[in-house]
Amino acid sequence: MVLKTFGWSFAVTALGLVAAVLYGGWAAFGVVAILSVLEISLSFDNAVVNAGILKKMNAFWQKIFLTIGILIAVFGMRLVFPVVIVAISAKLGPIEAVDLALTDKDMYQQYVTDAHPSIAAFGGMFLLMIFLDFIFEDRDIKWLGWLERPLSKLGKIDMLSACIAMIVLLITSMTFATNAHQHGGAHVDKAQTVLISGLAGLITYLVVGGLSGYFEGKLEEEEEREHEEEEAAERTGKPRSAVALAGKAAFFMFLYLEVLDASFSFDGVIGAFAITNDIVLMALGLGIGAMYVRSLTVYLVRQGTLDDYVYLEHGAHYAIGALAAILLVTIQYEINEFITGSVGVILIAWSFWSSVRRNKALAAAEGKADASKEEVSSGV
Repeated sequence: MVLKTFGWSFAVTALGLVAAVLYGGWAAFGVVAILSVLEISLSFDNAVVNAGILKKMNAFWQKIFLTIGILIAVFGMRLVFPVVIVAISAKLGPIEAVDLALTDKDMYQQYVTDAHPSIAAFGGMFLLMIFLDFIFEDRDIKWLGWLERPLSKLGKIDMLSACIAMIVLLITSMTFATNAHQHGGAHVDKAQTVLISGLAGLITYLVVGGLSGYFEGKLEEEEEREHEEEEAAERTGKPRSAVALAGKAAFFMFLYLEVLDASFSFDGVIGAFAITNDIVLMALGLGIGAMYVRSLTVYLVRQGTLDDYVYLEHGAHYAIGALAAILLVTIQYEINEFITGSVGVILIAWSFWSSVRRNKALAAAEGKADASKEEVSSGV
């Protein structure tokens, strides 16, 4: 099971490390290895959240997620994305940006640093919306009940998540406006960039998430009539409408996963520049890490880990909230990559430990109940 799920990850790791040695020797090997660990540690919460969505898909779409999806994740976000943001921020052509990345790494890193406010605002708002929608939803299982119970009641207010997100964005952009006044207008353009990029992140979440939710809801409605349609299909020989609908629902959920993965990748791509400004080593290291995150996502789904450890999804979403806050803070202040990575790991570990304690408590309660039944039956 492990080899089947992680086989491609092991193969990509071997190829990536060999390519690193051939490209830059053993020093490059070490850099790629460090970047791989960095990506896995920063994106473990991504795997948990992805698993919650991927378990709704069939085996076909899970394979698509591991094949086409990984190509988008590795080549799109870890290789093309850094080049694109440099091309846009520096007003260069794609070819010029690639040439800059390969020939003048220091200048390339500077352009990426200059583009960080727009990246952080977009990713921060997208992730913030995911977190807010989660904590405002009333769910049967609550991890931090003292916090989640009152928030679930507030969640009954329509569009509360979007309102809070926009307030956060306005405060963030107004902070830059204040700084611009104090520093002679140096941050005026940056404040506008933050506002526009944040709105783009919010709109992207609403559009993609809305389409995914719409088709998922339609799919559930159709599944309720599945038996009737199957009988009609046997009589008429026509295919069931649920088949096409399932494809639409799965496609938009797949699209949602890709945007989600892209948002999670922001901190990894930016954090990688603290280790190297070589785009080739960056793509190799982050690509290997991204492959493990994908495999871990599928492993969690197939093993039913989220069903056994019910608080994992909660911990992952709290990690998303923390990452959203960190991204927004990094627009103005630098935060060590160790803090960025460790916050998510700590929250996931805490939720896992809470799940284990819950399972032990339930098992103990069931044991006592069974013992009581045996005593009653023996007494009778």
